[in-house]
Amino acid sequence: MKVLLYFVIAIFLSGCVPGPGKHLPRPDQLHFAPLEFRFPEVAVEQLDNGARLYLKEDHELPLVNLTLMVEGGSISDPLDKTGLSSLFAQALATGGAGNLGPDQLEAELEAMAASFSVSANLYSYEINLSLQKEDLDRGFDILADLLRAPRFDRDRIELARQQMLESIHRRNDEPGGIAARLLDETLAAGHPLGSSPTDETVSAITRADLVALHERYFHPANFWFAVSGDVDRDRLADRLEKVLGSWPQGDRWVRDFPTLPDSPPGHILLAEKDVPQTTILMGHAGISKDNPDQYALQVANFILGGGGFNSRLMREVRSNRGLAYSVYSYFQIGRYLPGFFIASSETKSESTAEVVSLMLTLIRQMREQPVTETELELAKQSLINSFVFAFENTHAIVARQVRIDYYDYPRDYLERYRQRISAVTVDDVLQVCRKYLHPDLLQVILVGRTSDFADQVVGLGLPVEKVDF
Repeated sequence: MKVLLYFVIAIFLSGCVPGPGKHLPRPDQLHFAPLEFRFPEVAVEQLDNGARLYLKEDHELPLVNLTLMVEGGSISDPLDKTGLSSLFAQALATGGAGNLGPDQLEAELEAMAASFSVSANLYSYEINLSLQKEDLDRGFDILADLLRAPRFDRDRIELARQQMLESIHRRNDEPGGIAARLLDETLAAGHPLGSSPTDETVSAITRADLVALHERYFHPANFWFAVSGDVDRDRLADRLEKVLGSWPQGDRWVRDFPTLPDSPPGHILLAEKDVPQTTILMGHAGISKDNPDQYALQVANFILGGGGFNSRLMREVRSNRGLAYSVYSYFQIGRYLPGFFIASSETKSESTAEVVSLMLTLIRQMREQPVTETELELAKQSLINSFVFAFENTHAIVARQVRIDYYDYPRDYLERYRQRISAVTVDDVLQVCRKYLHPDLLQVILVGRTSDFADQVVGLGLPVEKVDF
């Protein structure tokens, strides 16, 4: 038996070895056709009552996925009731709808093995529903009741409130959460972007506030449906017309956002937390999606800290010096208001000042010296080649198209993204770094045993102060 096995293996291996005079090419000698990607077609139509429907049929599995974006969002929460939108989303999801009480609603969804969630985002509310094709009609009836006649059960409101209060009481458990909150409060003081829920703001929210929020935003003019799966376009449109068609369109929400405050001068803020590792978080104001420099900035940030082990921050702080397990940076491209530039790391207390100094030095180098052609090409090719992974399933395709239109991106944004990244030059990177990277405006938040590094960070060129979080 062994002899036979050896004989079979020998035959197999002989077929894998090139014959005399034949040489296999090296990997760098292989040539492939250029990668071509076209954004898949998504059917778009507007219902008679103003609701927008985006659909891509996919009959591979008997499943239907739905995402509904509703215009509004926490950006409009009153500061004295910060947390209103979060409490609203939880109460909407769990408080019952139409003739169904909270327990009945949960039982029906569970019986259908449906996945259901409601969330509040900065500029929208979002409902996600996934169910089997055979349950589509009943699922849409429940969704219509939820949209038109939520019950906002008082007991469920109080349960959601207590959960939020408990989260507030535990928000200082994690150093990363402390750092993120302090950075937001510093960069956007007195603004919804810089506000966090407190006992007082959450306790001040009433059921009447939730009802008023629903009446303000939840009507067809503000609805954006993304649907994918085993469903026919005509049937879906007819079903939506049946359950929502009698609902008056209402007024579309006016997108008017409070202006962000001016950027404060750079500071190093020390927050005491008795842990052996320091959380480092630094940032300043960034840009919004309307800025044409966003493509060059994405390339620049890949080189600085967004490219994993191919980035300068990771290579210098982790690989070369072993000072941190993770270090990174990114630009939040704000959809309406400017986002933030963020850089972050964690290191042992004793090396805090060294890591902060390295990060500041590498940020300054991006402003002072051109990147290399090798770095540029690697960054561009990585961004271009990773682009297709944003469309790994049918529902991601539809949801992405809805968001493109919802946030008023140019219609050709996706089609031209790779072209715009490819056009970035070394000089472009240098110019945007000089324009949008500001080491003197960085708010550097350090959470840890401040006595271990307070004296050392004084010499880093930014004022230092302790904060009580």
